[in-house]
Amino acid sequence: MNTYLTEYQMASLVEAIQTAENNSTGEIRIHIDSNTEGNNAEIAFEVFKRLCKDKTAERNAVLFHANFEQQYLTIIGDEGIHQKVHQSFWNAMHDRITREFSAGNYHDGLRNAVLETGLELKKYFPISGENPNELPNEITFS
Repeated sequence: MNTYLTEYQMASLVEAIQTAENNSTGEIRIHIDSNTEGNNAEIAFEVFKRLCKDKTAERNAVLFHANFEQQYLTIIGDEGIHQKVHQSFWNAMHDRITREFSAGNYHDGLRNAVLETGLELKKYFPISGENPNELPNEITFS
């Protein structure tokens, strides 16, 4: 059960995903993990493979995998975005989000990161023609 975000905050995150995706062909997912057992990075990669990997035409999906209980975050981008966006961008974003998490600002940290990711996706994956929503926008949980 998620006790870190209200229903309103979760709806706000879905809205942020929609806003971010409206400006590019990129796709953004948020997964909240309450499982405190195991290696968070390995778990995040398994979730990424299930939800995002190879599921977009341009391989430009990004997953934010958060475990609030452990104040842990993994950001994973598919091959297409990884080739264009430098790791330093993701490292700086990760640092900002985890600072927000440590202050208890789970919603703000994720929302700002989603919107910033949308701007970065727009630079490298602009819309040209139709822009189908290739992945669901809802937040997933485990």
